[in-house]
Amino acid sequence: MSIFTFFVSKFRKQKESSHSTTAKVKKANFGVVTMAAIGIIFGDIGTSPLYALKICFDSKYGIPLTTESVFAVLSMIIWSYLIIVTLKYVLFVLRINNHGEGGVLALMAMALRTAPQNSKRAEVILGLGVIGACLFYGDAAITPAISVLSAVEGLEVTWPNSSHYVIMITVAILIGLFMMQRIGSSIIGLVFGSRMIMWFLAIGAMGIYQIVENPSIILAFNPLYALALIKDHPNQAFVVIGVVFLAITGVEAIYADIGHFGIRPIQFAWLVIIMPCLILNYLGQGAMLLVHPEYVSNPFFSMVPKAYTFPLVLMATLATIIASQAVISGAYSMSSQASLLGLLPKLRVRHTSKVNTGQIYIPTINWILCICVVLVVLTFKKSENLAPAYGLCVSLTMLVTVTLAAIVIKNIWKTNIYLVSCFLFLLFSIDMIFLLSNLSKFMQGGWFPVLIASLCFIILMTWYAGQKIIRARALTEGITNESFVENHISPTTLRVDGLGVFLAENPNLVPSILLNNLKQNGVIHKNIILLKISIWDVPSVEDLNRMKIIDLGKGCYSIRVVYGFTEKVDVNKILKTVNDQYRLIDDLQNISIFAPRTAVYINPAIDLPIWRQRLFAWLVKNETQPVDFYEMNLSCVIQMGARVSF
Repeated sequence: MSIFTFFVSKFRKQKESSHSTTAKVKKANFGVVTMAAIGIIFGDIGTSPLYALKICFDSKYGIPLTTESVFAVLSMIIWSYLIIVTLKYVLFVLRINNHGEGGVLALMAMALRTAPQNSKRAEVILGLGVIGACLFYGDAAITPAISVLSAVEGLEVTWPNSSHYVIMITVAILIGLFMMQRIGSSIIGLVFGSRMIMWFLAIGAMGIYQIVENPSIILAFNPLYALALIKDHPNQAFVVIGVVFLAITGVEAIYADIGHFGIRPIQFAWLVIIMPCLILNYLGQGAMLLVHPEYVSNPFFSMVPKAYTFPLVLMATLATIIASQAVISGAYSMSSQASLLGLLPKLRVRHTSKVNTGQIYIPTINWILCICVVLVVLTFKKSENLAPAYGLCVSLTMLVTVTLAAIVIKNIWKTNIYLVSCFLFLLFSIDMIFLLSNLSKFMQGGWFPVLIASLCFIILMTWYAGQKIIRARALTEGITNESFVENHISPTTLRVDGLGVFLAENPNLVPSILLNNLKQNGVIHKNIILLKISIWDVPSVEDLNRMKIIDLGKGCYSIRVVYGFTEKVDVNKILKTVNDQYRLIDDLQNISIFAPRTAVYINPAIDLPIWRQRLFAWLVKNETQPVDFYEMNLSCVIQMGARVSF
């Protein structure tokens, strides 16, 4: 059985394996969801014709504009779409999802299940996942900048003296886009979806118009043209491979946004609408350049008569605004997963859809990303200056993705491992070629996303390391629930009516705020709940596995409640469920919830460097407090300070 046949058969069986994914959108009309997906996640890759071919023939890369080079470059672009986007991502990687959630962190969570806890292998998998997530953040800082800049620069075709206005217009558009995020990706997607369909149909029609003038360009589907360039001009081909890569940037956002729309709408949109229109437009640009090589400085906007250039600029600007939405939505998903998997502090997440739980908005991430994008525009000023920075980050992310996918497939998929290994080796080799080509542009701007990714990596790993140290100290110095009930609660202990709920970090250890309350006030409630809320590395948890209650005696209960990383924690519902079962209190209003407000103090004696301890302490100070994170009823919440030392 061939590799192609194998994956086609897997694709046909997808209905069973992606049941939890499609369940998210089962209440929504398939066409509506598909339109929203087009409006959100395909904007990035859908606007690549604005700049990809133009940059390929930029004089700095030394690729002469000849008939052979045009056919070779187009052949590389077409086969990149067929192999990397279609075969690798749309038909293969999308199937490797964590119960419907995609992105490198969801993939990391799946891979971690195959490794022993605290093993070297688990550390490697964790490191790969964090690196992939950080690289995605670097991509998210660049994509909106290069996309909108490339469109607004189209003004220079009809308005030659407008270059000094381009940056101002771009910054204004981007700030407006980030201000819109609070209304939710679902509404944005429906508003943008119809416009993006018009965009794809328009660029496809532009391509057909030019192809009719020079139909021989269809021969670019022949991969031999690309192979001939590699054979005859290896140095130039090596450089142009990295530039061709710009045509497929945005593919990682497709994977990261599975949870927003589901697999099938994404696959349908790409195979039926997006890919055909993109290929037609690239072929049209190539056909035009064969006849009019003087248009090489901006082939996309030269495909239409000058009378239509300005309307096309407006349409392209709207399309690039939409293109930015793909990575912005992906950044929300990535950050939410990182927070709930213990790689970032608690973040306030707003769910913007009552149907699709994956559609979220995170204000903190939104405005940090907005500031970064504006700084990118002000620093690089032109889209061609951003091109080298763009490709390196995406190629590294793709390499991490295929590596984690290989780990998951080897240990989870029950299939022909030799056949899959050959396919993965092919994908890994292609990704490595793209990476090596983009590495050659490191000093031309590729350093910028790597710098952003490095800063994000330091933050994520510092948070993870700090939390690990504090958890270990709690295990050695903490008091178990059983010991507390036996030794600290006696018949002489003063107890007051009501129910005291203490949020716990460890389900087996007494929270420090309970010990402090007993020590300082000398009283405890008649009934006590030690509540541990856990977030598992799955999107949702069945109600049967939701809650575990242990009766410790003397009116004390240890309760552990688990949620998936896409679910909303409902503390009021938890307490009502427990009270209905045990009748702890007659009036649910007579409840006191004790939540910690933690401060971390530096300990020079541990191995973690002082500067990382200070960074961790700052993150703890500024993280979303449990009261806000779990959206508790403030009228019954008491916050108590908790001092924690490394």
